[in-house]
Amino acid sequence: MLKGYQKDWEDMSDYAVHFTKDIEGATAYANVMSILWDGLLKAINPFGMGRKKAPEIASQNVCCFSEVPLHLLKRIAEKRSPYGIGFKKQFLVSTGANPILYAYKSSALESALSSLSDPTNATMGHPIWAVTPFVDVPGDYNGKPFHFEWEREWRHVGDMKFAPKDVACLIIPEQFHAKARRFFKDAIKQHTGPGYLCPYVDATWNVDKVHKALRKNSAPKV
Repeated sequence: MLKGYQKDWEDMSDYAVHFTKDIEGATAYANVMSILWDGLLKAINPFGMGRKKAPEIASQNVCCFSEVPLHLLKRIAEKRSPYGIGFKKQFLVSTGANPILYAYKSSALESALSSLSDPTNATMGHPIWAVTPFVDVPGDYNGKPFHFEWEREWRHVGDMKFAPKDVACLIIPEQFHAKARRFFKDAIKQHTGPGYLCPYVDATWNVDKVHKALRKNSAPKV
């Protein structure tokens, strides 16, 4: 538990989850399995207020997570998929990940950050480009709303490597839990791949079922 949290604060979470989705013919399930097998989250797309104007756009590529409490993940799963990888936030901080900042469109904060990130004055070596991936600008654009504060987003700039021991939980539909655990146990036994024997959580579970799953003693992670 992060310092300052109380055990009964159910609106807070010690975890942040990366959800997969269907992309270019690959299912969300196939994508999460690929990530787990490689132990690698790839930062493919640029995000943040510098995603279109940074001198090097690739410097804004990030991996995304949500710190919505595990018993409230249903709303994220409905937008993405029922598959995800959960990490303790302490681990994510150690990798350089951080919660993002929302600087509302036309606010004084947005104006100040836009001025600092003017590419005319801020060359690629300027520190502002390390900040911009972590700043979103909510507002209405051409009549379309851009408001994703409800995701409680965290980001990691660049690819993020991890080992099975770093994964706090997997988000998987309950009907596949037993099959998934057998699969990963076999992978360990047969030396065919990594094994994730952490708690498994269904994104539709209530707080009691989530807590019960997290309390269970898991086999050692490999």
